[in-house]
Amino acid sequence: MNATPAGANAANICNSGYLSQGALRGARILQEYAPTESAPHMPELPEVETVRRGLAPVMEGQEFERVVLYRRDLRFALPDDFEARLHGVRVENLDRRAKYMLARLSTGDVLLMHLGMSGRFIVTKSTHSAVPGEFYHNGGEPSAAHVHVRFEMANGAVIEYADPRRFGIMDIIPRGGLSDHKLLASIGIEPLGNELSGSFLNSALRGRKIPLKAALLDQKIVAGIGNIYACEALFRAGISPRRAAHSITSHAGTTARAERLAIAIRDVLSDAIAAGGSTLRDYVNAEGELGYFQHAFQVYDRDGEPCAKPDCGGRVTRIVQSGRSTYFCPDCQR
Repeated sequence: MNATPAGANAANICNSGYLSQGALRGARILQEYAPTESAPHMPELPEVETVRRGLAPVMEGQEFERVVLYRRDLRFALPDDFEARLHGVRVENLDRRAKYMLARLSTGDVLLMHLGMSGRFIVTKSTHSAVPGEFYHNGGEPSAAHVHVRFEMANGAVIEYADPRRFGIMDIIPRGGLSDHKLLASIGIEPLGNELSGSFLNSALRGRKIPLKAALLDQKIVAGIGNIYACEALFRAGISPRRAAHSITSHAGTTARAERLAIAIRDVLSDAIAAGGSTLRDYVNAEGELGYFQHAFQVYDRDGEPCAKPDCGGRVTRIVQSGRSTYFCPDCQR
């Protein structure tokens, strides 16, 4: 099989779980409306989950027939025996921990993958290719020069990893060493798991004097919450991002604000995953209908627009906190 990087010229793929051509075209059009902040944006947890769901059908239960490296480092150097440890090995299942995808292998090892700031996977089968999980801050189609890793699977699928900034990560680690791995050891609880609750936030944020939004971005507390969904969750909960984190806690018991915030975090991420997941389905009409969650942003990137809550009357404001844009409604977020 030819090992030349395929690029990302997408065609409509019926009955496959890949993105349709209309969906990809719509995704590229939406890039015109992306914020123009100077700092690059990493994909957030819902986007990573969307990519995982796009890769799972072509990876799970399949063996790596061939692994090709076009360079031996991304953010960090790849293991010296990277190809040998994957060749002929079956992917048992593809999981996610925070923003890391974890391919659990038949050897007992785990292939860890992180998209970094600009990474994406291109899935090709026969003459068709698609990019699972296009998201709000993605740039244009990756060029062949930016394809660094190629997986050729037993089912005929070719999976290429493209990353212009080379800030992504791949590593192979023993399954028993996951919890102690340098990238995973200090990660907080999963925001979609049973551990996230008002009681947890009440305890974890107690005594923290930093702004509440900064605390939500602290991956040692809750894993996987990024800038976009921190803004959206705080809006849904009706809580100001400028509040000190400890101000929503109490020694007397869990506060109503902490309870509302826990619910909002779970709901906003679940809604985003559901919206992103719709981009992996087949489309009937020619243009496709994007399910991307940016269609439902209530505050993010809406500076100056009317508040989405009908009984408010305020306007969305943008401020900068720790070098990141924060969007909120000063009238109804207290």
